[in-house]
Order: sequence, then C-alpha cells, then structure tokens
Amino acid sequence: MSEPSGAAPPQTEPTPPYIGGQAVLEGVMMRSPTSFAVVVRRRDGSLHVRERGMADGRKGAAKLPLVRGVASLVESLKLGSEALRFSAEQMERDLDAEPPKAAKGGGAAASALRMLQAIGYTLFLMMSADAGGPVVEGAEEKSDAKEKASRGPMGLMLVLMVGFMIALPQAAAAGLNKALGLGLDVQSPGFQAITGAFKLTIVVGYLFAVRRIFPDIRRVFQYHGAEHKTISTYEANEPLTVENARAKTTLHPRCGTTFLVMVALVSIIVFTAVGGFLPKISTGKLWLDNVIFFLEKLPFLPLIAAVTFEIQRVFAKYCTTGPMRALLWPGFLCQKITTIEPDDDQLEVALASLRVTLFREQGQEKSSGGEKADVRYATFDALMKSGRLRRAA
Repeated sequence: MSEPSGAAPPQTEPTPPYIGGQAVLEGVMMRSPTSFAVVVRRRDGSLHVRERGMADGRKGAAKLPLVRGVASLVESLKLGSEALRFSAEQMERDLDAEPPKAAKGGGAAASALRMLQAIGYTLFLMMSADAGGPVVEGAEEKSDAKEKASRGPMGLMLVLMVGFMIALPQAAAAGLNKALGLGLDVQSPGFQAITGAFKLTIVVGYLFAVRRIFPDIRRVFQYHGAEHKTISTYEANEPLTVENARAKTTLHPRCGTTFLVMVALVSIIVFTAVGGFLPKISTGKLWLDNVIFFLEKLPFLPLIAAVTFEIQRVFAKYCTTGPMRALLWPGFLCQKITTIEPDDDQLEVALASLRVTLFREQGQEKSSGGEKADVRYATFDALMKSGRLRRAA
C-alpha cells in the first residue's frame, strides 16, 4: 500500500558514532571519529581535560580492508602516547606541589612512573586501546612542537613492541631449543609454536607481575575497567551515569588485550605458512640463524596486525552472544589481568571523558539544529560551569 501524498518519510535513527578509549595515569582518554578528549583527576579531586576536534581519516585507502588495521594501530599508538604524556604532566604537577618530606617519599612513585612510561605502559597501550576504532588524522590545535614531542614516545613504543613481541620470545625459544637439544630449525612450525607460547607467557606474565607489585599500575588497570564499563553503557544506549556504568562488565570484545592475544596466535600461523617460502637459513651458527630470521620477520608485522584487526572486527560483531562467544574467551581471560573493578570516582572520570568527546562530536550539532540536546551529549557545559571539570593549560 502506497503512502498518502505529502506524507513525511519515515525517520531513521542516525547511527551513533563509534567510540574508542584507553586508560591513562589517573584518567581516561576517549576518541570518536572527529573528537578526542582525555580527562585526568588531580590530587585535589578536580577533573582536568584536554580535548579537540579531529579530521575524520576514514576515507580513501584508510577504509580498505587490511590497510585500515595498520592505520588504526599506528593512530592508536599516537593518540595513546599523547594522552599518556598529558596524564604524566598532571601527575608530575601534583608531585611537585607536595611538601619536601612527602616529595621525598614520592621518589618511588616517580620511578614507577618512569618505568611505566618506558616499558610497562608501552605494553598496556597495546593491550588497552580499543581495536577497530576510527582512523583519525589532521588534529586541530596541534602545534609542531607537540607533534615533534610525540615522536619520541612513539619511536620508543615501536622499539619496545618489536622487542617484547618478536625479539625476546624468539630468543627464549632459541634458548629452550638449545637447552633441550630439540634441534628445531628456526623456520619450522615447531619453533614457531614455541615462540608463540613464549610471546604470550612473557607479555601476560609481565602484566600479571606489575599488577601485583606496583600500586600505580593497578590503578591504571582500574581506569581500564572504567573505560570499558563506560563504553558498554554508551553502546547500550543508556544515560551516561555512574549507576548505569557500575552494572556493566569490565570485559569488552574490542579491547587491545584481546587483540594482542590474537596477534600471538596469528603470528604462529603466518610465520609457519611463510617460513617454508623464505630463503633457507643455514649458516651453521644458531645465533646467526636466529638474527637473520628475526630480520626476515620484521616486514610481516604490518600484515599480522592487519589480519588480526580484521579477525577481531568479525569476532566483535558476530561472536558476542551464543556459542561463538567462546572464541573471545582467551582474550577475556587476559582482560581479567588488565582490568580491575573501578570505584565510582574512576567511573566519573571515564564518563566525563566520554561526555566531552560526544559534546564535540554531536552535541553542538544538536544544539544548532534547535533540537533538545540529548543528556548524554550536553553535559560538557554543565561540568565546565560547575567548576568540576577544568580545561588544562
């Protein structure tokens, strides 16, 4: 039956923007296709924010399968590096403001912070940033000085990523191969399986250890849980309140923890498949064979990241319910290490970060259209006017 003449076409609900996030020191970073915000709680209880608009990079080659995975990973590391640097600056200001006696006791915290930035947080950036997020580029209000400042942490992250994900596991596998006299060729499937097992053992074991030893990292893991709960509240189309977020799980299918577990598994398959096609390595010196094979592996890193990205997108879309959810369990088990149940204050920080991001992403458009702004988007002004959220210098 045709519609009467002049009848208004049915209204379709606009697709909500994708939101990705990441925990930082005493705070949470959130990002959408065209917005970026990081909110940090200072020692006096106040919330400090840095936010800006971003150009949507989901166009051209960045939208193509495989290419989008590499672009998203690089962009996540860039934004994560910037957010970490901002949160570290706020923490350092609080440490500098402490009395001399307290500051002396805070030396351990400062050392833990440097360690977190140098090694621990590099791994956590990979394991906490949501995979499958928007590729964003062309950030507004970003000076050349800030761009240059972000290159140092980015380079360190990439070096440590290669070290922890390739060099160290392969060295451990080579050591075991020699100690047990297995006689496995470095390009054999058996050697790749051992390397993959060490990859998971080293990364997960390290994270479990720092969770138990360092209180500062435990708190970051709590903010990781708050980030997941907040995004789950948003994806459930519920008002962004502490009460709603508190009821959500700390586990999320797009988490970088799941991504890293899948990288280890995919790398075994990829290197086993391509190992036989690479030039045969037989120098007569085991250590030299391992060095050459390590160098041969490096060009395959983007391929592994890209393939893993596409697999995780499929799993997150089709495997969140029913029997197929079992495919997410390995990642969820590791997320139980990198996420801890947050308190209400930490949830408030994550919710504030998402509100700021959504305000720039959609809130201003709603207000300019004369519509009543959604409470999820329009709370940024209220937070700023209340004095509870301050724009950081």
